[in-house]
Amino acid sequence: MTRLASLPTNDIVALDAIALSQAIHAREVSCVEVMNAYLAQVDGLNPQVNAIVAMQDRESLLKLASERDTQLARDGSLGVLHGFPQAPKDILPVAGMVTTKGSPLLAKQITQTDAFIFERTRRAGAVFIGRTNSPEFGLGGHTYNPVYGLTRNAFDPSRSAGGSSGGAAVAVALRMLPVADGSDMMGSLRTPAAFNNVFGFRSTPGCVPYGPADEVFYQQFSVAGPMARTVPELGLLLSVQAGFDTRAPLSRRDDSPAAFASALERDMRGTRIGWLGDLNGYLPTETSLLDTCSAALRHFETAGCTVEAADLKFDFNRLWQAWIDLRSFAIAGANAPLYRDAAKRALLKPEAVWEIERGLGLSGEDVYCAALDRSVWYQTLNALFESYDFLVLPAAQVFPFDATLNWPHSIGARTMDTYHRWMETVVPATMASLPALSAPAGFGPAGLPAGIQIIGPAQMDLAVLQVGLAYDRASGYSSMRSPLLA
Repeated sequence: MTRLASLPTNDIVALDAIALSQAIHAREVSCVEVMNAYLAQVDGLNPQVNAIVAMQDRESLLKLASERDTQLARDGSLGVLHGFPQAPKDILPVAGMVTTKGSPLLAKQITQTDAFIFERTRRAGAVFIGRTNSPEFGLGGHTYNPVYGLTRNAFDPSRSAGGSSGGAAVAVALRMLPVADGSDMMGSLRTPAAFNNVFGFRSTPGCVPYGPADEVFYQQFSVAGPMARTVPELGLLLSVQAGFDTRAPLSRRDDSPAAFASALERDMRGTRIGWLGDLNGYLPTETSLLDTCSAALRHFETAGCTVEAADLKFDFNRLWQAWIDLRSFAIAGANAPLYRDAAKRALLKPEAVWEIERGLGLSGEDVYCAALDRSVWYQTLNALFESYDFLVLPAAQVFPFDATLNWPHSIGARTMDTYHRWMETVVPATMASLPALSAPAGFGPAGLPAGIQIIGPAQMDLAVLQVGLAYDRASGYSSMRSPLLA
């Protein structure tokens, strides 16, 4: 049998995650050879984009990879990720690694426990090589922070990588990782996926247990989930991440995680797609981006779906107000102790201070009314799913923007009134707790990536991936590679 390691390093990292797992388990390539190949890819490309930070000692990583080879030969596989290099996003804790959350206040914090998803990734055989970069406390759709600096776009390093899982998206797009984890509150898996021509999946809350254990009831919006270059690779990682955990009472017992990796084939004939566009002009959106996303809809039709404009009637300003109230309430609750310490407050980014001050200024009635508005919004979308199987809208309102900006301050003639108003398009799915897949939608006139969101009914995570696979096979957008890989 020809060993893959006899081929150039580029051929190892060019394998999709499924083929890589198969090659490792067939002993066609060793975990040490895989580790060397990915470390060489990081050495060659990461200096241009700064996606992976806090890199671990090379000698230690190769020792761990060698141990994976010994385990495979002696005791068998730990799981589908056996020998996979991974770099957990620098937001949730990893035992024995620095967890800065992009903040100088936590720059030397070595955490002692794994978040639930990282426990599962370890058990499946992954080796953690570093962390992927994130904005401070995950706030904002642009990945930069005072600890590690700026992460740049995989297709044009002068542009933003998106955020907050910007490091993860770039690392996957440039094959510095086979797959990657991320998290999503306000599009943190979806925006960077769109900006870097990869897939990011915001699962239904509870599909992937979210924690450490002291946060299991606190989290109402954030989910952890996968990023990958194709839907089957996304499903492979999700099959590891998903499933019930007794420490996470809102996680789901009825999930069959293996289905995410094995049951993605589905006949899409007759599937009804509702196109939401820019919400009838409500969302300020770059014209060429809306055109690019609209043009991508034809690939659903190629896959057998019907597509039509969906008529969604709602007061979207009311939805936005409810969103920022609930978001600020949550952020303030988590970070108020930092704010109350004047020395620490001086080290917080302005956007964090703004969120905390808003949250501290809310009354109990404000929060309750926002939750009621959220319920009305969910029922509105639930009724729309009587007419459509899936809803689609752009995953971002702009193409990747100038990386030197802190955030887009205007779209066309419309000025953004907050640091995150430019990414309002991701709020509908989050506020309704619906699964949403960010999928590549092609490239705009300047050659920059665009993405669409495919939103499904509550807890229809597998169905969203199934339609995403059919769409991607019809479009072929995911096969487009960054010029940096030439």
